[in-house]
Amino acid sequence: MNAISAARTVSAEIPESAAPAESAEASSATARLEAVLERAVTIVKTAAAHLLERYDVGARPGDLDEIVRAIHANDEAVLPLVRQPLLEALPGSRWVDDELAGGVLPEGDWWVVDTAEGNINHIHGMDEWAVTAALVRDNAPVLSVVHLPLTGDTYTAVRGRGARLNGEVLRASAKTDLGAALVGTGQAKPGEDEQALRRMGASVTAMLINALVVRVSVPATMQLIHVASGRMDAFWQFSDVRSGLLPGALLVSEAGGTVTDTRGEPWSLAGADFLASAPGVHTRVVGILSDVD
Repeated sequence: MNAISAARTVSAEIPESAAPAESAEASSATARLEAVLERAVTIVKTAAAHLLERYDVGARPGDLDEIVRAIHANDEAVLPLVRQPLLEALPGSRWVDDELAGGVLPEGDWWVVDTAEGNINHIHGMDEWAVTAALVRDNAPVLSVVHLPLTGDTYTAVRGRGARLNGEVLRASAKTDLGAALVGTGQAKPGEDEQALRRMGASVTAMLINALVVRVSVPATMQLIHVASGRMDAFWQFSDVRSGLLPGALLVSEAGGTVTDTRGEPWSLAGADFLASAPGVHTRVVGILSDVD
């Protein structure tokens, strides 16, 4: 079962006699999540404003050492503004320290945060970067915030309550023809193994043959918000970096998109790859990616 939609499926199986009590409990849980979301939005916006103060459109780091220093400096500057405030927003929640890590988390509530999603863009004076936060409950994302300080846009989602951009409801693309689709992929992080990179390259070639246009860019979140908004039609990645996928995965799912692995199986944090797409092109995209070695 897809972890993102598990709660909805379970609620559909509740006997009719028990439905009112369960509905009241679910409503209360959702209300608590929405209260946490409100606080999380404020916290993420505050952190993003600080990251904006550090932004220089003329920045041009000269070598790898300078790049690494700049990336770490951004993370260290923003982390104190998000870590403790988010933990206090939901007592008992825990923090994932390694934002580049993947895989399953222990049970419970975990904050998966990227203090500078698209950090490499930020330090080069480019514009595709954000601050993101996802709340993961028992390995399923239940809350998501993505704030883009350069535009002032805030993307939010609570499981079962839809996805929104600045409060307006998002809808995934209605396209059904992959030949008319804008799709994308990209590296999850520097230093990925050669086999994964070759697989990504083969997938780009396959999609260039079958889709209208293919974007290859970073970070993942900046493409996933386009899929959730219906501006893009599919995004895939042969990686399991949690912080790059979780916020966007919930946004796409809540916007009516389809989230699986690249073989069309339910996606979870135990998976090694990821696909989010418009429902109408999903089967075709899966067919193409399934043939990529």
